[in-house]
Amino acid sequence: MKVTVVILLGLAALSVGCDSGNNFATLCEMHPEICNEFEEDSWCKKERIDVGLANLADKEKPSELNKFNRLIAYESYSKCMAHASKIEHIKLKEKKTKRINNWMKAQEKIEELSQETKNMDHPRLLYFHWTRYLDKEALQKFLALEGTKAMENPESLFDLATYYIKRDPDKTLGLLFHALELYEPQAKINVEIFKSLSSIYADKNEPKQSYIWLKMLALYDPEDTDITENTLVNFITQHNLEQAFLDKVAASTLEKIEEGQFKAPKY
Repeated sequence: MKVTVVILLGLAALSVGCDSGNNFATLCEMHPEICNEFEEDSWCKKERIDVGLANLADKEKPSELNKFNRLIAYESYSKCMAHASKIEHIKLKEKKTKRINNWMKAQEKIEELSQETKNMDHPRLLYFHWTRYLDKEALQKFLALEGTKAMENPESLFDLATYYIKRDPDKTLGLLFHALELYEPQAKINVEIFKSLSSIYADKNEPKQSYIWLKMLALYDPEDTDITENTLVNFITQHNLEQAFLDKVAASTLEKIEEGQFKAPKY
């Protein structure tokens, strides 16, 4: 039983950077087997590129984390193709069959990688097997890693926080704050942390704190569909908050996170 969880290679002209400094066209020239995995189609290019780059990373430097990244890339591509395969192409209806074939290939790869990684102990893989397959043994191994060096990264701490968010909100706060402490300067921040913190404080009836993290979401990712200016204004009005002061706190806190200088507050 699986749990639903809330995640055509480009032409030679398409340039996408990878860690080795080569663009994606160069990758295809050097590793055509990676580029030819799926049949050519105009849909899901970004997701297909991500699959190719993830496969290349694991080929050049095999690791459990790279295998996890491949699983996530295939999942994203599969989800995209599942949507695309439902769309009838007006002139070339064989496109639909091609998309279904690509989706099936992605599903087969996910199954293959899932079997390959079933007994691996990387925290992200353990959490993957718990959330996708309800693997209780993987969950117990994952929970047992709390406090170890393996968990000292924002991604694994966020995974752990999602497990505890309904079970122990205060513990969850500590995990999320520590995740923010571990971000390197200018690293991409997982905005779900901001959303989770705002939600927890709302449940604790602490509207000032809830607003601060909501405002940080708006500052960091104004395009996020979960936040609008009206949302913030309505929140301020509903709770009769001093917006100017709280906005300054939010901006200052976000700056510290982005500079890698955030320290967990008392809670």
